[in-house]
Amino acid sequence: MIPATNLAFAALGLAALLCLLRLVRGDSLADRIVAVDSLVLVVVAGIGVHAARTGDDVYLDVLVVAALLGFVGTTTVARFIERRGA
Repeated sequence: MIPATNLAFAALGLAALLCLLRLVRGDSLADRIVAVDSLVLVVVAGIGVHAARTGDDVYLDVLVVAALLGFVGTTTVARFIERRGA
């Protein structure tokens, strides 16, 4: 039987590939920003799955920091786009 974390990592890997594809083929800056934000969320989810797999709570601090950095980065770029008028 395949552990659930292996299936979760496979699904997250597929999601990351799709985000990278959207990042490369994005038509506008907003499309690319959404792709990067989605990729950050996939990484955060991967950290969460790894923390669940190992049972180590040290990774949860990294998870929170990565999520906060992703949020702040996305809102900063969204303000930049809004002020630029794109």
